[in-house]
Amino acid sequence: MCSILVKRLIYVPNRYLFKCISTKSPRVRFAPSPTGYLHLGGLRTALYNYLFAKSRNGTFILRIEDTDQTRKVEGSVDALVNDLQWAGIECNEGPGINGKYGPYVQSERLNIYQEHIAKLLDNGSAYKCFCTERRLNILRRDAVKSQRIPKYDNRCRSLSPEEIKQKIDAGVPYCIRFKLTSDVQYFEDLIFGSIAYDVSLNEGDPVLMKSDGYPTYHFANVVDDHLMDITHVLRGVEWQISTTKHLLIYRAFGWKPPQFGHMPLIVNADGTKLSKRQSDVKVEDYRSNGIFPLALVNYITLSGGGFEHVPGAGVRLKTMDELAGEFQIDKISSHPSRLNPDLLEECNRLEIKRRLRDEDQANSLVSKLQELITKTYPEHNLNLTEEHVKTVLNWSASRISRMEELSSKKYGFLWILPKNTAKVDQELLRKLVENLEGLEKFDQGSLKENLRSFSAQNDVKFPALMKMLRSVISGLDEGPGVAEMMDLLGKTQSLERIKAVVRYTVVLLNIINVMMDQESAQPK
Repeated sequence: MCSILVKRLIYVPNRYLFKCISTKSPRVRFAPSPTGYLHLGGLRTALYNYLFAKSRNGTFILRIEDTDQTRKVEGSVDALVNDLQWAGIECNEGPGINGKYGPYVQSERLNIYQEHIAKLLDNGSAYKCFCTERRLNILRRDAVKSQRIPKYDNRCRSLSPEEIKQKIDAGVPYCIRFKLTSDVQYFEDLIFGSIAYDVSLNEGDPVLMKSDGYPTYHFANVVDDHLMDITHVLRGVEWQISTTKHLLIYRAFGWKPPQFGHMPLIVNADGTKLSKRQSDVKVEDYRSNGIFPLALVNYITLSGGGFEHVPGAGVRLKTMDELAGEFQIDKISSHPSRLNPDLLEECNRLEIKRRLRDEDQANSLVSKLQELITKTYPEHNLNLTEEHVKTVLNWSASRISRMEELSSKKYGFLWILPKNTAKVDQELLRKLVENLEGLEKFDQGSLKENLRSFSAQNDVKFPALMKMLRSVISGLDEGPGVAEMMDLLGKTQSLERIKAVVRYTVVLLNIINVMMDQESAQPK
């Protein structure tokens, strides 16, 4: 065993060393702010943390970072949890879930932050800042005028204990800032590799505790990750530049930091940034537009990497267990993740097929489609038997990518009698009804052969017969083959539709004849 371990230490690159020799189960967290809806980028962060933990028998934690109370949106936490559950992401710890590291809502941990900010004040890593918002605005304005990077000038860092006491006694409000050091912090990003950055060159001393007693993101984030024993932090690349700042805070406490990995931006297919004004940002929008959870999850993984890519293998829908088993963090690309909408449609199509293979899920699809069609055609006498609906679903599985398509005009013939405006040959249709009624096999192949034979026997061109029948059966000018539609509708419905047109034609002719008789009977 020792010799094997030594070989690994020698031959495995340094950035993978931890993965090879660590036996500790990872603890990861998804830590959103309750400022609105869960967007696609947030779902990707949650999903990859979840897959990472699940693949290594680790723990996935949900933590609500609500320290910015001014931006908090009522009900957003419940909506966020609901979206995660819908997507199949299960939290091991979090609000309302058992866990020994709670509370898991930052606004409920204020006493913890006060206790830890005192430690930084005591060891000289932090100080009280009494600068007003007016002064800070002046600093920003002057920096912009001088074409310098706006940053705090660290003025209050040099206040004496007497000056600090005097201001506190006078009731001057203050925040608490962290003393940045001017050394370059280095860390190994699990996705981007080696990162080095001197934060003090571009920023002044950051605020750790606001004057209202609430911590900033940077402070609460570090304290919570340490106290909750987080081993890996997987988050968006926008936080990469803050990581060196966080490492300095870890060092000030004397704590060992977790490993960091920053996931690249998600962008449109053309490389443009996703916009909140688009309908492809909210998870809620995908849900309401007929996308199934497993389809959306696979769509994200196909766009964001993290899995072995096999050229030419095509799209294969994977269950959450399969995704976890195949997930490899070193396969996540550092380049922006480009979304391909066609992949989403293919994933949803595959998910419909997958559900149809499972009896319980197939029955659920039947119920959903029955409800959808009833809502679309409320005033029609519909054939929504379980047998017919299931037949339609199996037939359409390779044709549609969303269930809602089956309620569109294109597929209306499946549910309601079409409005027929085309000219028809009444006598020819009567003969066809008699012919079809004697047909024993009413499948697509038999129908096609029979219709060809019928057209020849009655001296009617086959394309002309098909055009008339298509109009009679579906009311459409184009679409599925006539024999295919008749097979799908079944013998009873198909014959009923042809008979209905014959009856309509007879009634229409009678009306025309009566009107002509009345016109001729009038005195001239």
